[in-house]
Amino acid sequence: MEDTIAAVATALGEGGIGIVRISGPKADEILKKVFVYKSGKKPAAFEERRMTYGDIVDEQGCVIDEAMVVLMKEPRTYTGEDVVEIQCHGSVISLRKILSAVLGQGARLAERGEFTKRAFLNGRIDLSQAEAVIDVIRAKSDAGYQSAVSQLGGSLSAEIESIRTQAADLISDIIAHIEYPEEDLEEITYAQIIEEVDRISERIEKLAASADTGRIVKDGLKLCIAGRPNVGKSSLMNSLLKSDRAIVTDIPGTTRDTIEEFASISGIPVRLIDTAGIRETEDKIEKIGIEKSRESILSADVVVFVIDGSEHISQEDAEIMSQLSGKKVIFVINKSDLGIRVSEKDIRAVMDRVNISSQCTFMEMSALTGEGVFALAEEIKRMVYHGEAAAENEVMITNVRHENLLSQSLQSLSDAKEMLLAGEALDFAETDIRTAWSLLGEIIGETVNQDILAEVFSRFCLGK
Repeated sequence: MEDTIAAVATALGEGGIGIVRISGPKADEILKKVFVYKSGKKPAAFEERRMTYGDIVDEQGCVIDEAMVVLMKEPRTYTGEDVVEIQCHGSVISLRKILSAVLGQGARLAERGEFTKRAFLNGRIDLSQAEAVIDVIRAKSDAGYQSAVSQLGGSLSAEIESIRTQAADLISDIIAHIEYPEEDLEEITYAQIIEEVDRISERIEKLAASADTGRIVKDGLKLCIAGRPNVGKSSLMNSLLKSDRAIVTDIPGTTRDTIEEFASISGIPVRLIDTAGIRETEDKIEKIGIEKSRESILSADVVVFVIDGSEHISQEDAEIMSQLSGKKVIFVINKSDLGIRVSEKDIRAVMDRVNISSQCTFMEMSALTGEGVFALAEEIKRMVYHGEAAAENEVMITNVRHENLLSQSLQSLSDAKEMLLAGEALDFAETDIRTAWSLLGEIIGETVNQDILAEVFSRFCLGK
């Protein structure tokens, strides 16, 4: 923390502008050594938060590049320390030379995520907000980005702090009755403590329940388009992608391997997998593709099962449907432009016959004309959010570390309740409730060790 650190803050590669960032007690001093006005004169001082135009020079005074520089004084900076930003041309060579000049004047190269780590250690943000920074950078969709921005703004922190306050109040009441039994305190019964433990647990459970949706919003939904050959799977994928990614012909078996693409559907990142049509075949290459199709079905979050609605359900359809048990399935009755001869009732009858149970919905569409594609996108969104409208600033768990800590805190509260129901001494319940309070503190960094900090910030890039 006593060092002054520096790194290139922009992505590696050519660009219109590149930024070298400096943070620490010597940031101002280092800037004075590497910057000169266009006249060649050295600055006596920099006006805070005002862009200054000039040149960056090396130790011999040779110009490296022209630049705009700005000095920002602590504590109102990203790291909570003095920060300097040097904005130059986005040349890899220019940035490397400027960084070398800065390091030559006493700064050291920043570690991964060290700027954000300093912001955390200086109390400008908490640990969950620091983790949200990397989620903002890596967001794959509008929904993922909005969730990360909300967490960066402190929505999760506020909810965790509120739950911890509730737990701390309960701990204080229990301790008061343990330590001062003779004092004139309002009596607290085991039933009242259990009731409050339940209230705290319900709030944590609500947060934990959002983790499944949060994972999809952050990392993407794995959606497999499955069915027998020539039912319109590739046409559907092209409609969802709004481009001709998959080859479409009327020849069964055209798609012989899985095709994967990322898309944003209704604001949700989706990993689309168009599979080879599943059927009996002697073609060795097609057999490999069909086996990969089966593997994709098993690993998918949602299966879009495409049926040719212009024909009756075939034995091949039934055999594929037998592999869908336990999956979330959207049955797409395709080719509505040719007339529909298949109904939801027909599909359910086959499901009963092959003895499968799935969470499923049904819809008619035409992948060829695009009719029903929007409805399919909305159904995918409904499945992700479990049928509820997505609130813009909804608190959502998108981090596995947070999910695990919530699960552990719930277990501690369950242990406390078990002790209370058994009539054990209040000391045992208080210990378990305190453990839950401490575990929640790890989410926001109130109670966290150096190993966890090192693991969190190792996921960052240099310069952030």
